[in-house]
Amino acid sequence: MRVGLVSQWYPPEQALIPNSLAQGLAEWGHEVRVLTTFPSYPYGRIYPGWRQRWRHQETQGRVMVRRVPAYPSHDTSAVRRALSHLSFGVSSAVGGIGWLRPVDVTYVYHPPPTAIAAAALARMASRTPMVLHVQDLWPESVLESGMAPAGRTGRALERGVEALMRTAYRLAAAIVVISPGMADRVVAGGADPSRVRVVWNWTDDHLFRPVPPSSEARAALGHRGRCTVMFAGNLGLLQGIETAIRAAAAVRDRIDLVFVGSGADEDAARRLAGELGADNVRFVGRRPPDEMAELYAAADWQLVCLRDRPALRVAIPSKLQAALACGVPVIASVGGDAAALVESTRVGLVSPPEDVAALAARFAEAAATPAVTRTEMGRRARTVYQERMSVWVGVGQLEEILTKLAAQKGRA
Repeated sequence: MRVGLVSQWYPPEQALIPNSLAQGLAEWGHEVRVLTTFPSYPYGRIYPGWRQRWRHQETQGRVMVRRVPAYPSHDTSAVRRALSHLSFGVSSAVGGIGWLRPVDVTYVYHPPPTAIAAAALARMASRTPMVLHVQDLWPESVLESGMAPAGRTGRALERGVEALMRTAYRLAAAIVVISPGMADRVVAGGADPSRVRVVWNWTDDHLFRPVPPSSEARAALGHRGRCTVMFAGNLGLLQGIETAIRAAAAVRDRIDLVFVGSGADEDAARRLAGELGADNVRFVGRRPPDEMAELYAAADWQLVCLRDRPALRVAIPSKLQAALACGVPVIASVGGDAAALVESTRVGLVSPPEDVAALAARFAEAAATPAVTRTEMGRRARTVYQERMSVWVGVGQLEEILTKLAAQKGRA
C-alpha cells in the first residue's frame, strides 16, 4: 500500500514513533511518503545546516520525505508554540496537496492537532481514510502544563481546541491511543468507540536492551554501596520530581537517587535537594543515548514518576517502556494506566503520585528487596515489553489497521 505519514516532528529530531513506523512499513514493502517540517526540536530553532524552503524533498532509506516551512518554537511562550503548530497546519495543507494525492491511507501523529489539516484535505479530495495516533489528550495536557492563558482567553482556547479535537475524531477512520484509559477519554470527547484501538508505544529497541553493568556506568552513577534508584529523562514540570526528592531525603540512609537528564525543572530540583540537605540525591546531567542501557543496568531500580493530573492518569511515560525493555524493575509513583500496568505484571513497586510518605516507604522497601527478587522482576519486565510493546509488535498492529483502511479506499 501507499501510506502518507504526517508529523510535525521527524528525524533528525527525536521522533521515535513516526520514524520507526515509517521505516518499518518501508522495510515490509510499502511505499511511505512523509510530510513534515524542518528540524527544530527541542531547541526551538532550525538545526545548523538546514534552511527552510518550499519544495524540499529527500529520502531516508526507503522513505520519501517532503518538508514544508513552519515557525519554529519550543519555549514556554504559549503564543509562539501556538504559532508553530498553526503554521505547520497551514503549510502542510498547502504543500501536501500533491504529495499525499497518490496515497491509499494517511497516518497522522498527534500532537499537535493542527497536523490533521493535510490529511483532512486528502480525505475531502480523494476520499483517503485517515488514522489519528493520539499521544496526548488535548486540551487537557495544554491546560495542565501551566502554559495556557487564564481567564476568558484561556476558556476560549479550551473551547477552540475541544472543537478541533471533535473534528479530528469525526474525520478519522481509526483512532489509535496509547492506553486503555486514553481510549475511554477520547470516546468521552466524541470519538466513535468502534474506531478506537489501543496500541502501546514502544521504545528504541536498539538502544534499550539488557546489557551487563559496566564499571564506567557505575562510576557515572556514583555507586556508594547503597540501593541506587535512577530517574532517566526529562526533568520537566509534570514529572513530580519534588515528590521524589523529598521522599529520598526521608530515607537518605537507605537509597541514592540519581537523576540522569535535564529539563525545565532541573534548577528548582537542585535547589530543593540542597535545602533539604539530601546528599543522597545526585544530578549527572544528560548522557549520550548509546550509554543509557549500561546506566539502566548499573542501577538497582528505575523511577517513573508523574504529577497527579487527570490527563497524566492515562499517560504511559516513555521511560517506563525503556526500563521494561532493559529488563530493570521500576518504582512507579504514578496513577491510572501506568500504575495498573506495573502492578498487574509485577514488574516493580507502585506508589500514588505526589505522595511523599508513600514513595519514601517504597524507596525503603526497594532497599530491602533481595537481589534475587529484583532479578525476577527484571525478567518479567523484559517479557512484558517483548510481548506487548516492542517496535515490531506496535508497527505490526498499526500496519494491520492501515492495510484494512487502504483496502476500503480501493473498494470505494
